[in-house]
Amino acid sequence: MKSSILKLSFVLLIITFSCNQEKGNKVLIDDIKVETPKHTEDWASLGKHDESPDWFKNAKLGIYFHWGLYSVPAFNNEWYPRNMHLPEHKVYKHHLEKYGHPSEFGYHDFAPMFKAEKFDAKAWAKLFKDAGAKFAGPVAEHHDGYAMWDSDITPWNTMDTGPKRDITGELEKAIKDEDLKFITAFHHAKNLQRATKLGEDIRISHFPYFEGMPTSSNDPDLQLMYGNMPHEKWYKEVWLGKMKEVIDNYHPDIIWFDYVLGDIPQEYRKEFAAYYLNEAAKKDQEAVIVRKQHDMPLNMSVEDLEQARKNEIGTKTWMTDATISMGSWCYTEDLGVKPAADVLHMLIDIVSKNGVLLLNVSPMANGIIPQDQQDGLLKMGAWLKTYGEAIYGTEAWYTFGEGPTKEPKGHFKNHKAFMKLKYTNKDIRYTTKDYNIYAIVLGEVEAGKKMLLESFAKDNIHDMTSIETVEFLGSDETISWELSEEKGLSLTAPSKVIDDMATVIKITISQ
Repeated sequence: MKSSILKLSFVLLIITFSCNQEKGNKVLIDDIKVETPKHTEDWASLGKHDESPDWFKNAKLGIYFHWGLYSVPAFNNEWYPRNMHLPEHKVYKHHLEKYGHPSEFGYHDFAPMFKAEKFDAKAWAKLFKDAGAKFAGPVAEHHDGYAMWDSDITPWNTMDTGPKRDITGELEKAIKDEDLKFITAFHHAKNLQRATKLGEDIRISHFPYFEGMPTSSNDPDLQLMYGNMPHEKWYKEVWLGKMKEVIDNYHPDIIWFDYVLGDIPQEYRKEFAAYYLNEAAKKDQEAVIVRKQHDMPLNMSVEDLEQARKNEIGTKTWMTDATISMGSWCYTEDLGVKPAADVLHMLIDIVSKNGVLLLNVSPMANGIIPQDQQDGLLKMGAWLKTYGEAIYGTEAWYTFGEGPTKEPKGHFKNHKAFMKLKYTNKDIRYTTKDYNIYAIVLGEVEAGKKMLLESFAKDNIHDMTSIETVEFLGSDETISWELSEEKGLSLTAPSKVIDDMATVIKITISQ
């Protein structure tokens, strides 16, 4: 009924306009409100966007998940769809033995097998909130050309195949109902087949072009999955089309991009950014764009470091994307999971340097998040529920910390070194909020231990603070402490151990 009334009103407006024209009356353009877009498609205009609004700076932790067709074979990692075509790869051999030759059983044949029959968006959203996340959402599309939403652009989506459900739509509602912000992650910039002949450098294309394989098919539907089509058509109708479709239908607060975004022509990156930011402005959303490489200016986007992080305080808010697992980003049958303390220590280190952690979990194809992953999330969430004041809404102090463990330099190229890092209770990280400084010990503090926080020494801090109180969060004991210009802040821990994962010392200075 509402739609009919609107249509009738529009028709009457046109008739009135026509009649006025016939009578020689003037219709002033000033009487018609035309909404001017806030951002135009150029970097100068887009650079006026606040790339890191307060809600994002204060959030500190978000959760996303690699979940899709690659979760069905659950073998090796999420690059299964590519590696199943390479004869020398172990994935190819596995696929051949279990499913048959890739020319006969292609990656698209996994679509009917992706059932997600036990997926419960509400349970997932509650888990993410209980884990301490302030935003959450799906990898909306990986490199593989399969959309995790109800898409009109491609038949390879969760509504038309497999689950027969709008996965992203269900998640958006459930996550926002938990008062969390909503993130959608996009990896599909790599989906286009930029190498079109066997023998060319196929590393730049996710799906290699092999004659006789579905990847080289002229079938229009298969081309939409395997990215085998004219480049300009793919850029405009597929890459950009999918971005606009998700923006229009699910209104994400954050859009995160994987690498190869720089291979999308600049004109389309600009068009996406202007469209997203203008649509967000209409809904009073303070939207965030996160990118991994130098493919969006930092005055309108947030820098992301995959499986790595800064070894100094960031001058701007930045992000690390890392996984709770010790192997693949997607679920595999042999997937190991990091201890909750290690994930928590990573989060604390990131926050001490003005960063935000985007933590990946790995659901099974049936929609269940494995119990060991849930347990780790909930253990971290319990710590954050008790000691979150030292994390949420904080910023870096003059130094991020002290202790023997040092992070390497670099981005993803050093990710293996980052994966091996192990903090101890000799490592301390600092955050600050209002007139409080939080010294977070990355481990258990022994009962009655004598401690020295050297960062408070005059030679280090330069401008000595006037301390009013020192306390251990989680303990009611009054502790003894002394501030020395030469040595720093010495104190004695409570008579009982407080926490085995991390211990927070709260230092309140004079106002």
